This record gives sequence, structure tokens and C-alpha cells, in this order.
Amino acid sequence: MTNLAKPAAAISADATLAFLWDRIRAKGDMPGFARAIGAILGAMRGEDEHEFDMAQTVLTDPVLTQKVLRLANSGMYSAFGQRVNTVTKAMLVLGTDAIGHLALGLKLIEELAAASNDSSSAHAEMEKAVLAGMVAQQLAIGASARDPEEAVVCSMLHTLGRMMVSFYMPDTWTRLQQHPDADGDAAALEVLGITLEALGCAAAEHWGLPRNLVDGMRRVAPGERGAKFSHGDWLAAIGSMSSACADALWNDDQGGAARVQELAASFSAMLGVSPEAIVKAVDIAKADAADELTIAPLSKPVERRAKALASTRKRAEGNRILISGVADMRELVATGTAGQMMSMALETVYQGLTFSRAVAFLRHRRDGKYSAKVGFGDGVRERLASMTFSDVYEPNVFHAALNSDRVIFIDNARDPKFAAKLPQWWKSTLSEARSFVILPLCANGHPAGFIYGDWDDSFPPIALSQIEFALLNDVRSLVVRSVEQRKPVELVTSVRVA
Repeated sequence: MTNLAKPAAAISADATLAFLWDRIRAKGDMPGFARAIGAILGAMRGEDEHEFDMAQTVLTDPVLTQKVLRLANSGMYSAFGQRVNTVTKAMLVLGTDAIGHLALGLKLIEELAAASNDSSSAHAEMEKAVLAGMVAQQLAIGASARDPEEAVVCSMLHTLGRMMVSFYMPDTWTRLQQHPDADGDAAALEVLGITLEALGCAAAEHWGLPRNLVDGMRRVAPGERGAKFSHGDWLAAIGSMSSACADALWNDDQGGAARVQELAASFSAMLGVSPEAIVKAVDIAKADAADELTIAPLSKPVERRAKALASTRKRAEGNRILISGVADMRELVATGTAGQMMSMALETVYQGLTFSRAVAFLRHRRDGKYSAKVGFGDGVRERLASMTFSDVYEPNVFHAALNSDRVIFIDNARDPKFAAKLPQWWKSTLSEARSFVILPLCANGHPAGFIYGDWDDSFPPIALSQIEFALLNDVRSLVVRSVEQRKPVELVTSVRVA
């Protein structure tokens, strides 16, 4: 009798939420997601140190473990040859903030994606949430926010109601999208008996998410900061703007760009960030999203798939060249000169990895320096004389490679944080490179030279496989063997410059 006394909308809201909980239970509940967020945020703030172990939490998720180790071994962190094989060491290298951001985003997206049944509309809502989180991250960094992780999570959660309905109630979502006022609260109240914002907050409370995150899920209108403007209000504002920016950026069109300008101007006072800084932050997020997202129009998925297919075919052919080159070098190592071996090695890696440029460097002990002797690629001949540096150790990536005697791959040489690890001679001669590889050549325990190869912007982002690393190690070991079994000679006196 009590239920009958409630307004129709209230009954519909209760029924909608009850139906939603049933669907979630049937597909697999998400309390693990809620607990993970609370635990990760606690760890990032140094709370519950005895009860929560970040490494243990990461290791329970194989995908997160792989992402953490991949980041720790990326060019920015692994330039000095320290291979990171454990999550514990990764925490020391990366810090808990970086790991926490990975974990927070991954937990939300993976839990919801598992329930999406490959629905394109559900996938779109998920990617919009990811995009909103990217925007929020850049805005929070620009605003020097005290808790940037909260801004990211709140922004991703801002459209939780939309994600929940599209993932768990696809038929209802279709009805909602067909409503004349599909984007308004009136449509949701008519179809669901509850607004999408309220439904998302109800889900967050159902899972026991922290109060500050739930409060940050509020949708607020832009304006000036009031007298009682709080950190929670700021979180709600950045979430509101970030989710609106995600919608505007989605199609990567002129209308969306104009909308971002409007949002920047209207939210500037509330966020405490200039409109110009907001637009710059959004542009950075947009560039990141183009690489990370898969179905958003701004990521150009059709073009990306075509490039990926072409790249896969090209890499397969390149590996065949590397394998063939290594076989030829093995046949020659017993009888060929060191110069012939170096020439063959340089040609093999240049063609096999489709380098933009490849250069062989030798160490001259008498002069105390390394200098480039031969190379392949446009403009290399003219720059050889400038590619020289002292053999006295300096804290840069080239000396690190020579000291560690390990192949080093730098995936993003243009990262500002990596600039200090690049020597001036490289910056003045090879700075067009986006990614590069160093193959150190250490004979009888002492550096004798190295092979350098790079890729410029005409190539898609590079990620070397374990097979390619193994073949590169074969190439350098064969060159070193040819040097060690003969008297010291100039390695490349007989090699022609391309």
C-alpha cells in the first residue's frame, strides 16, 4: 500500500534501479571496482599503509600489471638500462600517482566494458568517459590541483548513468535515444523515472564509493565562484566541463572546436584557469585521445586500421630481412673483416627496421672520442663530421647504453622530461627523430662503438617486438665477435656512405 501512495515517477525510479541491480548481478557485479578506487586513492594519499599494498592490488590484475611494467620500461624511464621486471620496482620508478591514474581508469573501463556485449553505443559512451578523464587530467595539471586523481575519476564518473544504462539496459537505452528530447532530463524521467545523473550517483552510492567522488559527479552550470565555493564544487565543475568537452571533441569538427572555446570561456572563472590555458589543455588531451581511443571519429579508426595493417605487413617483411641478414653475417664472421661485418650490420638494421637514418659510430681511444664514420638516410653524409663526442662519461642516453652494454630503445625522444638525457651533438644533428635505437658494441669488456638508427614523423609510432630485440642482439654480437677475434682495426674503412 505504501508503494501505491508514491508518485508514479518515484515508483518508476525504484523499479528502474531494482532492475538495474538485477542486471548487474546477472552480468557480474562491480563492487570490486568500487573497493579498488577507494583503496587506490587511499594508497596515493599514504593512508592505510599497513592494510593496503599497491603492488599486491596491481598484481591481481594481469592487464594492469602489464601496463605498469610497460610504462616503467618506456623510453622516459628506462633510458639508463634498468630493466624493470617487478611491480615493486615499478612503484619506485613511477611513483604511486602514475600507477594510481592507470589503475583508476583501467578499473572503471574494464569493469564496464565487460558488460557492454560489444555494443557500439555502449563502447562510445565508455570512450567518451575516457576522453573526459583525459581532459580533466590536463586541466588539473594546469591548475596545479591538489588531487588531480580525484578530478580524473570524477570526470570519468560524470556520465556513469549513461554508461550504466547503455551497458546493462540496451533496449531501454535505445528507447531513450529515440526520444525527441533524448539529451534532456525530461526524456530520462519519462523513460526511466530518474535522471541519468541521479542514476549514476545512485550506482556510485550502491557500490560505496567515497563521498567526495559522489559529490563530484554533480552536473553544474558555469559561472562565477560563490562565497562558499568548495573543493567539491571545483571537482563538479571540472567534471561537468570535461564531459561536455568530450561530447564536443568526439566528431573532431569545426562545431566541436567552437564549442570547446565557449566552454573554456564560460568555465574559466569557476575553474580558476584562463580560457587560453583551458583550450591548450584540451588540445593536449585531444592529441592523446587520437592515439588511445578506438572508435571515436577524432581517432580516425578506419585510417588507423589501414595503417596498422600496412605496418604489420611491413614489419613482417622487415623481420625477414633481419633474419636473412643475421644468417649472412654468421656465414661471414669467420672469414670477413670487421669492416665488412659492420657494413653488413648497418645495412641489415637500416633495411630491416626501415630506419629513417642509420649511423655507425667508432671509439678512438687515442683521441678520446666517438665519431660517426658511415651512415644511411637523407642528409646523413653532410652531418657525419658533426656527429662526434667525448668518450668521458656524461649522464646521457648514449653513454648509458655503452656502459650497460644493452640495446636501448627510446620511443619518444621529444618528451620534455627526456630532454636532459639527450646530448647537444644529437640535438644539433639528429633531432628530427621521434624514436631511436642504440646498439652498443663492447669488445673484450670495453666500448668500441655503436650503431644508431631512428624513425622520424613519416613513420607511425614504433614498438619493437621481442623478436626484433633478439635479432638486434644477434647483429651486434656478431660484429663484436669479428672485432674480438682480430687485431684492432678501423671497422668501417671500406664502407661507402649512402
